[in-house]
Amino acid sequence: MKGLILAGGLGKRLRPLTHDGPKQLIPIANKPVLHHIVEDLVNSGITDIGVIVGYTEERINAIKDSLGNGDAWGAKITYIEQDAPRGLAHAVGIAKDFIGDNKFVVYLGDNIISNGIKKYVDNFISNSADASLLLSRSENPEKFGVATLDENKRIIEVEEKPKNPKSNLIITGIYFFNSKIFNFIKDLKPSERNELEITHAIQGIINADGHVVTAEIIDDWWDDAGTTEDILHANQVILGNLKSNIMGVVEKDVKIIGEVEIGKGTTIKGNSILRGPIKIGKNCKIENVYIGPYTSIADNTKMNNGEIESSIILGDSEIDMGGKKIVDSLIGKRTSILPHNTPQAGHRFIVGEDSEIRI
Repeated sequence: MKGLILAGGLGKRLRPLTHDGPKQLIPIANKPVLHHIVEDLVNSGITDIGVIVGYTEERINAIKDSLGNGDAWGAKITYIEQDAPRGLAHAVGIAKDFIGDNKFVVYLGDNIISNGIKKYVDNFISNSADASLLLSRSENPEKFGVATLDENKRIIEVEEKPKNPKSNLIITGIYFFNSKIFNFIKDLKPSERNELEITHAIQGIINADGHVVTAEIIDDWWDDAGTTEDILHANQVILGNLKSNIMGVVEKDVKIIGEVEIGKGTTIKGNSILRGPIKIGKNCKIENVYIGPYTSIADNTKMNNGEIESSIILGDSEIDMGGKKIVDSLIGKRTSILPHNTPQAGHRFIVGEDSEIRI
């Protein structure tokens, strides 16, 4: 069985963080989302992996630099370039030569699922279904693709973001197919969004005589890490399983409570308090800071004088909180947050487009 990761999205909901880089490389618990996905595939026995990339050389190279050829995971990675965002079905369709006659799993590059997909992979390998979708219950199904099941848990209809959903079962970003899916993709017409919709191809399978589409319902945690809130939530869930591992230097006056991971070359000093779960990367300098639960701080970050909790710092940043507190924040690379040195009537910002600031 092969794996296909779709990593070509523009990540518009995460701008400005995604203006110059792929959303799939935003770290959750200091590890890019794509790395979580590759690990999950390999742990499921899938080591021949295709990655759909696009649409600029900068984004394509960033993903290639991050994943390499797959050797780090004992996998083989093949890159397949998509020229423009033409829909999920188009992204799957251009991988036909890579997939061949194999069964395969499609994994959207911004999805994370607790406990992984191994049991679903094993189920699909052992049965004769033409496709199988991972579904999750949602209180807002109209925001997603929605599936309707019969009494045998076979899918009888799929709809893309229906105004009046027929069920609360939404389609996650993880799909299982055999090679027959390509026959249904090749005849698709663009939707109202001018994209080739994977739900239309799946409905084609459902409508075809002798074809079966089954469902697997996820009862544990799954996240589409496409917004700031989703990423912070995913970070919390993953950090909830953290085990302490201190490889840096922690001075004697520092107080540590709960599970904390500290990378090599990092120094924690002063009257700092670390209340886990917290993950701090390599070569960071932390002084006189309270770091609260569910915070991830990536490599090469300097931080002092204040409090932070339930936040992600992507690294290579300097943050002096001036005695203030940061919460529920996603802070991009190479960011400076500094206090006013002199009294003044207003705040000074240098902010990119699509930003959000609250003061």
